[in-house]
Amino acid sequence: MSAKEYRTAASAQGGLLTVRGAHGIAFGDRVQIRDHRNRRRNGQVIRAALNEVLVQVFEGTEDIDLESTWVRFLDQPLEITLSPEILGRIFNGLGEPKDGRPPIVSGVRRSVSVGAINPAARAYPREFIQTGVSTIDGLNSLVRGQKLPIFSGSGLPHNRLAAQIARQAKLVDQESHFSVVFAAMGVSYSDAQFFQEEFASSGVLGNVTMFVNLADDPPVERLALPRVALTAAEYLAFDLDRHVLVVMTDMTNYAEALREVATAKGDVPARKGYPGYLYSDLAEIYERSGRIKDRHGSVTLVPVVSMPSDDITHPIPDLTGYITEGQIVLSRDLHARNIYPPVHISPSLSRLMKDGVGKNFTREDHPHVASQLFASYAKALEVRGLAAIIGAEELSDADRRTLAFADEFDKRFVGQGEDEDRSIVETLNIAWELLSMFPKDALTRVSETDIAKYYHGGGA
Repeated sequence: MSAKEYRTAASAQGGLLTVRGAHGIAFGDRVQIRDHRNRRRNGQVIRAALNEVLVQVFEGTEDIDLESTWVRFLDQPLEITLSPEILGRIFNGLGEPKDGRPPIVSGVRRSVSVGAINPAARAYPREFIQTGVSTIDGLNSLVRGQKLPIFSGSGLPHNRLAAQIARQAKLVDQESHFSVVFAAMGVSYSDAQFFQEEFASSGVLGNVTMFVNLADDPPVERLALPRVALTAAEYLAFDLDRHVLVVMTDMTNYAEALREVATAKGDVPARKGYPGYLYSDLAEIYERSGRIKDRHGSVTLVPVVSMPSDDITHPIPDLTGYITEGQIVLSRDLHARNIYPPVHISPSLSRLMKDGVGKNFTREDHPHVASQLFASYAKALEVRGLAAIIGAEELSDADRRTLAFADEFDKRFVGQGEDEDRSIVETLNIAWELLSMFPKDALTRVSETDIAKYYHGGGA
């Protein structure tokens, strides 16, 4: 640790502190700031020039007296202390205790600014993860090591769905549940309490590590939080050989904080004022999930991305979709009809589903059933549109059957209880009950063997 302090703070704006006359300072170095009231704040170097250093102050720069501010550069990156004791604990965005309990004592300290997993060391994501949610398990399956975001809108129950996934996620035929790292950025106090109470009431809180930055906490702290949370997840996964599920909410709040800091730095804005490096910054976070060859543990990532004005082409969901392996999209129309979870089937997608379902993973008919459900529901949406124009009474018998299928699909397959944990077998059996509303010759995407075994609920 450097023994030299500088009293040359020149300006403070938007959580950024400019220090002049400091030499030999490296990008990413930790900083300690002592203000005129002898209060200590933490920071990190985000720009180092010959005669000027820009420091990101995590606690903000409000009420800071530049002439009486001392800055010490620690010549070390931002690190957190890690041990198995982080499970069951609540921390702030810097990894400091937020639950009133003592700090973690351990000899293990890790930098939070490590890079993504080396592509040469990656193992391909496989192994079906059962979330207990039919629309995910049956049609947009999550596999171990995948990154699958939830695209939502204001007022939609993405937090409830994220909590349900965190409570229920498990590998089929294995007793152990996932360890959960929960990262909340810019959330309200009520939302933070909701997650804590959900985890506590379901008995999984002891297997959860929470990192929380509230809406009234410094926005700059949000920039460190996802990296701190992923560092903890990597420790649990690759040091302790645990399967880790990382739930992040809300990545839009993270991106807003990034835009705020970028504007204060004077970076050139791109789409909607976000910095041009938004894509690479998000990729740096998302690509830290996955599996590593010859390691038992894994990091599976489920980030929540709220879409401003429900616009899926907004830069944040748009860029997230390029980086991740699919998306779960929530529907305002289904939510208005009191269907939970309101997962919009048509735009939802899991690009790795094909590698984690079928024989030896879920059930041999799963890929065919999913394909048939997608095809039948797509046809049903067309019939709904037609019925809205000409009236349901003018439809043919086949179209009326298709329309009835869509209504039952929304109620029975999409809709389920918030505490309902369906097995993949239950999900597939419900799918066959719905498909059995059609004559056999209309089911063109399932095999004759599947029809003989499962049509009208035959076989389990």
